[in-house]
Amino acid sequence: PTIPPTTSEPTLDISEMTGVHIDPSRAPVAFGRLAIPELFAQLVEPDAARRLRALASLCDLTHDPERLYQVVSEGFLDQLEVLLKDGDAAVRTRTCELLHLVTSHNIARQALLSSPLLARLSQLLDDPSPLCRTRAHRVMNSLALLPAGAKALQALVPKLMLKLQEEQEEKEEEVQALLLSTLSCCSRLDAAPALSHRGVTLIGRKLSHACSNIRREAAGAMMALSVIVIAMSQVCEAAVLPVLADLLRDQDVDVQANAAGAIMNTVVITTGKHQCLELDVLPVLLELLSQRKPDVEEEQRRKALVLYSLRALTSLAEAPEGRRRLLLQLPLLVGRSEPPEEDADIRRAARTAVNVVTWTP
Repeated sequence: PTIPPTTSEPTLDISEMTGVHIDPSRAPVAFGRLAIPELFAQLVEPDAARRLRALASLCDLTHDPERLYQVVSEGFLDQLEVLLKDGDAAVRTRTCELLHLVTSHNIARQALLSSPLLARLSQLLDDPSPLCRTRAHRVMNSLALLPAGAKALQALVPKLMLKLQEEQEEKEEEVQALLLSTLSCCSRLDAAPALSHRGVTLIGRKLSHACSNIRREAAGAMMALSVIVIAMSQVCEAAVLPVLADLLRDQDVDVQANAAGAIMNTVVITTGKHQCLELDVLPVLLELLSQRKPDVEEEQRRKALVLYSLRALTSLAEAPEGRRRLLLQLPLLVGRSEPPEEDADIRRAARTAVNVVTWTP
């Protein structure tokens, strides 16, 4: 019997023969130390698609600390400045993504802070592409998390405050949270620039936002601002304390902690003490102290909240009315000051509160 002829020839798939998957969204990567120079050489190609593929491959490679060190030590980082001005929004966005990746390493952060890239990045906060703006905010926020970065960004605080005002009706919640976080980091270093640009008022408006991330960052920024006496007075005058008092009951423990921290700072002054006592904040702070979580990790997460609450109560005890009320709750304070299994910092803060409450002339 004869074998009937096949109707078609079998095709050969090169990727199947070699066992290598070729990703069309990535540029081919050379071997060893040649990879970084060759990819950066492709960033000057006139074809935007080739630039994007090279950037995608660079994003993959910079997860390797050795490759990242090569990018920084051989001066390739400065070459990204021209891409931040690229006419293609996708190229600008991908370049910001690459910079965000490199800011996870200290050597790259230091190089970035001393380069002209920072000035160009600040201009991208006004980029017409929403995604590019978000990526630029991520880079700035990563830099601000370090004292050196927060110091370098001090000059940009007026612009950041202006952006915060513009973002009042903005739906990009991630941008608002990043912006508030960056302002918080800068204000912890020096609160004066933000205060001189209506910081308490503008940040106070964000405390009631529906998004918990924004409430958390806004309360953190308010805590950073309220270390200055003039800011404490502004918090009282701008009716911010009632909002902070409501946040003590928030479902997010970090929102609660930051709100307690802002209250802790504000009750240092007499006006802050009187307003908090009128708002009946004292029972809420005591309730936060009485709550204990069986989970060790969760209880540790509440440490800042408990510490700030104790310090706020200590300041409130300096007012006669506050001391009178707290004398009735002395067993609770003593109970947080004595157990050996209690956190050492909490025991110390509780003992201070007990001493102030029981002080007699």
